Amino acid sequence: QVQLVESGGGAAQAGGSLKLSCASSGRSFSGCVMAWFRQPPGKERDFVAANTWTGGNSGGNKHYADSVKGRFAISRDMRKNTLYLQMNNVTTEDTAVYYCAASCDVTGSVYLWHVYNYWGQGTQVTVSS
Repeated sequence: QVQLVESGGGAAQAGGSLKLSCASSGRSFSGCVMAWFRQPPGKERDFVAANTWTGGNSGGNKHYADSVKGRFAISRDMRKNTLYLQMNNVTTEDTAVYYCAASCDVTGSVYLWHVYNYWGQGTQVTVSS
């Protein structure tokens, strides 16, 4: 059974940092796209960041939403089957449930939630001013 399990969410002060983790199991996601999405209260699920990586030392290609560029960093540890999201200089606008997602057969833009067929259960991030 394939599972994605997020952790690392919680409360932070504006300007602070958090690091989210997404542990995968049940299959290898090497060569697959893995991403983070978030859903603020009462709003739709939005793209945050994505990583396409087939191994090697390059870390693959990374894509970010404009709202998090320069503040968030996506990374992946293939040996640990874990995806990360380092969140720096967070603001109250970053408050949301954060979801890990993966797809091994992307047929559209990696920015769109519907191209992903594996999802975690989400982890809450709350930023206070």
